Amino acid sequence: MSGGYLADATGAGEHQGLAIVLFTLFVSVTLAITAWAGRRRSSSVEFFAGGRLFTPMENGLAIAGDYMSAASFLGISGLIALFGYDGLLYSVGFFVAWLVVLMLVAELVRNCGRYTLADVLSARMRQRPVRIAAGTSSVVVSILYLVAQMVGASSLVGLLLGGHGAARTWTVIGVGALMVFYVSFGGMRATTWIQIVKTVLLIGGTITLTVMVLVRFHGNPNSLLHAAAANSGHGDAFLGPGLKYGGSWTSKLDFISLGLALVLGTAGLPHILSRFYTVPTARSARRSVVWAIGLIGAFYLMTIVLGFGAAAVVGSDTVRSSNEAGNTAVPLLAEILGGGAGTTGGTVLFAVVGAVAFATILAVVAGITLASSASVAHDLYATLRRRATADAAKEEGEMEEDEVRVARFAAVGIGAAAIGISLFAQDQNIAFLVGLAFAVAASANLPGLLFSLFWRRFTTRGAVWAIYGGLVPALVLVILSPVFSGRPDALFPGVDFHLFPLENPGLVSIPLGFLAGWLGTVLSPEEADAGKYAETEVRSLTGAGAA
Repeated sequence: MSGGYLADATGAGEHQGLAIVLFTLFVSVTLAITAWAGRRRSSSVEFFAGGRLFTPMENGLAIAGDYMSAASFLGISGLIALFGYDGLLYSVGFFVAWLVVLMLVAELVRNCGRYTLADVLSARMRQRPVRIAAGTSSVVVSILYLVAQMVGASSLVGLLLGGHGAARTWTVIGVGALMVFYVSFGGMRATTWIQIVKTVLLIGGTITLTVMVLVRFHGNPNSLLHAAAANSGHGDAFLGPGLKYGGSWTSKLDFISLGLALVLGTAGLPHILSRFYTVPTARSARRSVVWAIGLIGAFYLMTIVLGFGAAAVVGSDTVRSSNEAGNTAVPLLAEILGGGAGTTGGTVLFAVVGAVAFATILAVVAGITLASSASVAHDLYATLRRRATADAAKEEGEMEEDEVRVARFAAVGIGAAAIGISLFAQDQNIAFLVGLAFAVAASANLPGLLFSLFWRRFTTRGAVWAIYGGLVPALVLVILSPVFSGRPDALFPGVDFHLFPLENPGLVSIPLGFLAGWLGTVLSPEEADAGKYAETEVRSLTGAGAA
């Protein structure tokens, strides 16, 4: 089946009509959830943490929903369909990262913080410089992650409407508008329940497709892999390492760099860390992660089947002709598994998968936007506005009301920034874009977080240097990499100013973040406050005094 025929088929009115009905149904449900949540009193605890009333299972479903993004469902499967074994790095890296979260940060972050990452980093430091640095980093990481989700929405609608450019642009704008609405009116409670609904839909849809792929090959994974290799255009090389990351020394270093970013980046993602504050205790936070790991592990195993299934059933060349980055592999697979283009089963399954993917995108962008707007309000705005006053209690009450108001306005600004960048990145693979966000998170947020929790001598200067020492190099290296210029698929293909050979900066920027934190501490004129460290250590390990 040719790529042109598929593109024409997926642009047919029957696809559009059914998919639009399903999109509208999900959006209506999420708007109803938002309206219900918006009726509650908008205190800061309610808006930023959902009142801390969610159970471990509910929060585990929401964490899984936050993590199983469009990059996972569309991007990873697409990379496996195009590059085979090398695409597996994303599935393995995204899953293994949760062991770092479970063992090192989940309980400790819940005990030490209140709403955001900056709460933990500033627990024993001078508040103003650390909060400003951490808030800035959180917003940057969140916007990069948002761009990936919006590009996924753009690719999905482009496939549905036959690659119509105006429709893709308006889809990005529409998703941005919806995420602003969810956050502004529903806060954490609405965002969490949207995530739970989305997780159930996504797991259900993924199980269905996985079973259909395995049934097509009579439950024989060996037959699936051989068929994938045969239809990939690469033969047996498709099943071995090196197709994407083994051609040169730079691609091999990129492989290592990406692996580091994926494994270490999750523990520095603001929207994931903020989830630990929606449960009442640290024990609940840890149990939430256990629930999330089970769901996420099962999901990533299924994305491997879907990726190889797309290569075997659709063909790598057809996937590439539909979308150069491979983002449309799963919808095309669903269409053929349902009976093919033009059939009722193919139309229905394609539309259902498209609706599930769209639901995934809407839910994840809501969670990311809430986390980033919380950083703007709770870390940047509140820190800059706070002043010494005799009536501290009164000021604290006023500040909480102001933080909620500012967070709603911040959601608009963050949404606008993400929309603008997304329009330039529509031809990039969304799993790759998320990899960049993970690299920045691992470079800027993780060093300061680990030093704050585990290094007694760590100082305020060390915390600030760790954040900026990872954030600035990561961003500069991305701008100077082939992602931005020098290649036909770069963001700016008409120019060439790339000086850094790797696509992912993690191999350089992550060690720089840790090095900067160490240097800032040893060169700091101030000594670490031993009393505050002891207090933080007791609080992090026991939960005594936790919010």
